[in-house]
Amino acid sequence: MNNADVCILIPTLNEAATIGELIKDFKKEGFSNILVIDGNSRDGTAQIAKAEGARVVLQTGKGKGQAMIQAFELIESPFIIMVDGDGTYLAKEAHSLLGPVLEGKADHVIGNRLEKYSPGAFTRLNLVGNRLINMFFDVAYGVDLKDILSGYRAFTLESVRELELNKTGFEIETEISVECILKKQRVEEVPITYLPRSKNGATKLNPVKDGFRIGSTIYRLVKVYNPMFYFGIIGFIFIVSGLFTGIFVVTEWLHGITRIPLSILTTLFIIFGLQMFIFGMLSDLIVTLHRQTVNLIQEQNKRRK
Repeated sequence: MNNADVCILIPTLNEAATIGELIKDFKKEGFSNILVIDGNSRDGTAQIAKAEGARVVLQTGKGKGQAMIQAFELIESPFIIMVDGDGTYLAKEAHSLLGPVLEGKADHVIGNRLEKYSPGAFTRLNLVGNRLINMFFDVAYGVDLKDILSGYRAFTLESVRELELNKTGFEIETEISVECILKKQRVEEVPITYLPRSKNGATKLNPVKDGFRIGSTIYRLVKVYNPMFYFGIIGFIFIVSGLFTGIFVVTEWLHGITRIPLSILTTLFIIFGLQMFIFGMLSDLIVTLHRQTVNLIQEQNKRRK
């Protein structure tokens, strides 16, 4: 592999404090094909990136996700390194990310920040939120990934072309991870260093708001991969609600008070919850049969070739 075959993709928004040094660091590592997709920064980020020799493309929409989708359509290089422009990642570790891809072991490599992060890189809230989101993802999709929210990744061009991405915000890393699982791509993680943000660069991430959106994305997308999990959560919520109202109804009845409307509501809660479990089982069966059919078709196509 020639380093020219690797495109370093950097999405930016007001990263003037770090973008210049980041580009210099990647050039020191031998990477000259650097694409900066800039979200119309107001602090001169695009101008600094151009001055350092990067190719700069202005984003046509808003949000990190939209920037990534736009950039993926422009890239023709066989290999892609995606890295945030906030100076929290080390350019020298790009080689570690490329390793499994170049060796043919993986289609997509995620840099795992949670094993080697520096003091101050995460706030306590961000660290707890990251771990909870990763646990939720692992349970929902039945995989063992430690850091699906990492902004340092390596791809093959073929793997990127397979992804069907729609999210425009910070949910993009989650959607990429989900799409790789859905498309049965080989995903590996390598430990990387994660540094604190520059004091001159404010974070654009809202831990609560964006954390909720990321969790919602994981849950919404799981319905086509693990419908039992999707419908099971809904069913569980309704049945638990029915049990709470049911306990109150029974307690009141033992005291000689009949709660007819609440009794009806309790019954509806439990019936609807059971129906969700049934829908989940039926959907899971359909998805399983669909996967078996697709696998059979793929095997037959391989034999014909």
